[in-house]
Amino acid sequence: MKRIFILNGHPAERSLSRTLVEAYADAARQAGHEVRLTHLHDLAFDADFGWVDYQQPKALEPALEQLLQDLSWSEHFMMSTPMWWGGLPAKLKGLFDRALLPGRAFDTRHKSLLGLPLPMLTGRSARVVITSDTPGWFMRLAYKNALIWQLRRQILEFVGLKPTRLTHLGPASEAKPEQVQRWVKQIQDLGAQAA
Repeated sequence: MKRIFILNGHPAERSLSRTLVEAYADAARQAGHEVRLTHLHDLAFDADFGWVDYQQPKALEPALEQLLQDLSWSEHFMMSTPMWWGGLPAKLKGLFDRALLPGRAFDTRHKSLLGLPLPMLTGRSARVVITSDTPGWFMRLAYKNALIWQLRRQILEFVGLKPTRLTHLGPASEAKPEQVQRWVKQIQDLGAQAA
């Protein structure tokens, strides 16, 4: 059994991402996993990193401190997010900018053999579910999987969450109810396995 921290990365109160993370959470709990679930919509914080630098960052709001505690507590991280304009919703990107700081998520004083800061959140796996209206083949060929690369390599694995597996679901905006149900079942199966 695993400790799983789940983040709904959609900034709206109701969304397909919320449906998916709740399905994942329910299935994980039923399988005996311990789950903490957070909705981006409910978090109060300033998403702007601002003019300060890493030596003098803004103090983290209680919501961001709790998010870091939940991430540290977890053995597996799951997140669902829409792809907007080829990237992350601004509030979700702001959450990463503000919370994943040196000394909390990576260590700039110690370097890997490649010269990169050492990750501080090792020992955790991750699953990211991306919803979009872009078909998978177009995302690969035209966009070179840029968002997938960013999430996997430049954010989650950079801070130590390995392996990071991604699931892309789309087209999502006009998905028929039966398609959404197939996606929900797929995500429930992943939740039961903490995968």
